Formats: sequence, C-alpha cells, structure tokens
Amino acid sequence: MEIKVSVLAIQALKEALCNIYWFKSDLKSFLANCISERSIVHMVNWENNPKRQTVSDIIDELMVDQEKHLGSIRKLLYEVSNMDNFRHLEQLEDGKKKADKARIAVSDLKNLIEEHDKKLKKEKEIVNNRIINHAKIREKKAIITQLDEIKSRYSKLVISKEYQRRGFELEKILYDIFALFDLDPKASFRNIGEQIDGAFTLEGTDYLFEAKWQSYYVNASDLDAFSGKIGRKLDNTLGLFLSINGFSEEAVKIYSSGRSSILLMDGRDLLAVLENQIDLITLIIRKRRHASQTGNIYLTISEILN
Repeated sequence: MEIKVSVLAIQALKEALCNIYWFKSDLKSFLANCISERSIVHMVNWENNPKRQTVSDIIDELMVDQEKHLGSIRKLLYEVSNMDNFRHLEQLEDGKKKADKARIAVSDLKNLIEEHDKKLKKEKEIVNNRIINHAKIREKKAIITQLDEIKSRYSKLVISKEYQRRGFELEKILYDIFALFDLDPKASFRNIGEQIDGAFTLEGTDYLFEAKWQSYYVNASDLDAFSGKIGRKLDNTLGLFLSINGFSEEAVKIYSSGRSSILLMDGRDLLAVLENQIDLITLIIRKRRHASQTGNIYLTISEILN
C-alpha cells in the first residue's frame, strides 16, 4: 500500500522538530514517545551528530517503509502541528526569538497538512463520485435491458387479436414496470366485489391504477367508476388511469375542472417509458405537479418532453 505523505510536509516536519526543542535530550524524549519502534530513535548518534542531522536520519528511516511506520508518522505530524506552548523555549537566552521561530515552523507544517488533507479529501470525493457514476451507469444499463424486454412483450400485445388476454397481460407489464422503478407494486386484487388493476406507492402516497385497452376513448363514466373506488380509500390516495388509446375530450374536461384525485396516462406515455425517453417516476411526478398547478390531469408526453 502506498502512503502518500507530501515531501513538503516531511521537510516542514523536520524543520519544526529542529526548532520546537532546543536541547537534544528533550527532543529525544519527545520522539521516543511518538515513535512506536524506539530502536529507530536510538540508532542515531545523538552525541556527535548535529540536531538537524539526527532528526533527518530518524524521519528518513521512518519514510523508507511508510506503511510499517504510518502510525508513528501520523502521530508525529499530529503532535507537532498541534503544539502551541513554547514556554520551554521562552525561558532560554534569546527565548522569544527561539519560540517565534518554532511557532512559525509549526504553523508552516500545520498549513501544509491542512492543504494536503483537503487535496486527499477532494481526490477521495472524485474516486467516490466515479464509483457512484459507474454504479449508476451499470444500473441504467440494467434498467434499459429490462425495459427492452418489457417493450418486446408489449409490442407483441399490440398486434395480438386476443383482446381479453391482452388486458390481463397489460396488467402484468405494468406491474413489472412499477417493480423496475421500485414503486412497491401490488398485483391485481378484488375488494368487496370491485376490480382494481393494482396499486403502487410513490413518495409516500398510495396510488390505485386502472388499465384499459379498448378501441374507443375512455369516457367520463369510466373515470366516475374509478374515482368512486379512490374515494372509498384514505384521503391521500390518488389514482393513475392508463388508457392505451386515450380519453375523450369531455372526460378530460370534466375531471380537470374540479378537485380531481386522478392522473391520466395513455399509450404514448407508456411507450416513452419503455423507450427510455423518460422514467416512470419522473412522468408521474410531472403529471401530478402539473395537475396541482393547473388542474389539468392529462399532461401529454409531448408537452413534457418539449
């Protein structure tokens, strides 16, 4: 493992160590308390070598195997950079000058460490963002692959002449789409004799959905029936009504003029989702926001994409 310790930081550490203690005995004691492998501290010639040479030899020995001595290196950097009491120097002859010099050396080291830490943090963020982006790309590819498979099933239904079976298969397709976008779908169920094609949850709101695939437009009476089902549920329940071939102008006008709890979706919306022009969650949120702001419950995909 390569430990990236700035060359400038090491030079600043050496400079600070040479200045924070005037006497070799004090410096030796400090280093022995910071460096776990004390043999490194004792291997140098403390008596004959100048203080600067002694410090350089010890630090260089630690840097030969940064991974092994990482704890000691970090402790030295931490302890020295956080040193703020230099009374032991101020008591010496010309002590103020010595203390000021030590204070400047420590400050220089601290600034380098902070700059180095910011750089490492930024590099780590870049790596993490790259990992996240790669994960999103893989997830996106997985979604597109699944959408292609669902679209293939839907395309077969478009040319199918088995109209009754087609309706049931459409429910399955919708269930798979809701599951793909983590909308916690519930399969078709019956409730006191009434048929509901399914349900899902989005942003804490429960939706009932109904799907119709018929040759004519869904009319107001169809929406009345669906609205009645929604009205018998909790107050925050909404409905999503999919009509492959669309809705009558009258039905849209009636349900857009009052306080409706229904959003309308047609075959063009469904195809846009299957072709990855827009994801289902964004589609529903845009329709809901538009309905809240304008009252219009039938925002078309062409209006959204434009």
